[in-house]
Amino acid sequence: MKAIVHTKYGPPEVAQIMEVDKPVPKENEVLVKIIASTVNRTDSGFRSAEYFISRFWSGLLKPNHTILGCEFSGIVEELGKNVSTFQKGDTVFGYNDKTWGGHGEYLSINENEAITHSPSNISLHETAAITEGAHYALNNIRASKIESGQNVLVYGATGAIGSAAVQLLKHFGTTVTAVCNTKNVALVKSLGADVVIDYQTQDFTKTETKFHFIFDAVGKSSFSQCKPLLTEKGIYISTELGKNAENIFYALFTPISGGKRVLFPIPTINKKDVIFLKELVEKNEFKPVIDSYYKLEQIVEAYKYVESGQKTGNVVIKIGE
Repeated sequence: MKAIVHTKYGPPEVAQIMEVDKPVPKENEVLVKIIASTVNRTDSGFRSAEYFISRFWSGLLKPNHTILGCEFSGIVEELGKNVSTFQKGDTVFGYNDKTWGGHGEYLSINENEAITHSPSNISLHETAAITEGAHYALNNIRASKIESGQNVLVYGATGAIGSAAVQLLKHFGTTVTAVCNTKNVALVKSLGADVVIDYQTQDFTKTETKFHFIFDAVGKSSFSQCKPLLTEKGIYISTELGKNAENIFYALFTPISGGKRVLFPIPTINKKDVIFLKELVEKNEFKPVIDSYYKLEQIVEAYKYVESGQKTGNVVIKIGE
């Protein structure tokens, strides 16, 4: 089968299309013929290993799993002998950050991992983009313990994580102020944001609203910058470590004071999370924002575009039809 392989860490060019062996499903696994995957911050981070700490999961000197791609959608082609929850021909989607494999024509995954049947109201190409940004957003929202009716600010509301966060926060009944660039104001309003601040014409720190939760979905703000906007016991979460890894330090020590706090949750995803997101899609309460589509052979271009910081929502890789 064709797959994108990286045998060493580095820039987008280390990812090359190659012929590799087709996976053979184990007794509790399904073999999925991949229709689509995505290129996202997770894939980029593990490919480049820019943050050295990522190597403790992916391999210290070289990648343990050479085919990246955590998100996938596709069709079940083969079943392990003990599989009971899927049938051949089922359309499925999910997230695999343990062995990866989405950037290839086939992937095998345990039926009890983060995989479920695909929603019926969007295409399989769109379905591939449901999980990555949304599960990061969902983890951080849950960690904040935000409640219905409370005020939330989402900084960077147009990426895969931010665009999912706005929609999920509205599902949970919060009042959302979203910060984005000029060209995406209308998009962010359509996602459900109650207030939209255009950072190119306005300074978001000048708003008079106090927030129970500030979520920086792009890692470009700081706790000190956002602290005056928080309520007395407000929560700040960023998707990045911050300058000199300050968000880790703050997460360790700000909870001691009992006041305004920084949290740094470790993201997880399981089958229940994927089913939850599927149900939201089917109820039209969540839909992944798609920026553009690339072919498998265009993987280097896709990585470069994602890492340019210019994308809106998700970049999808079309692998099958």
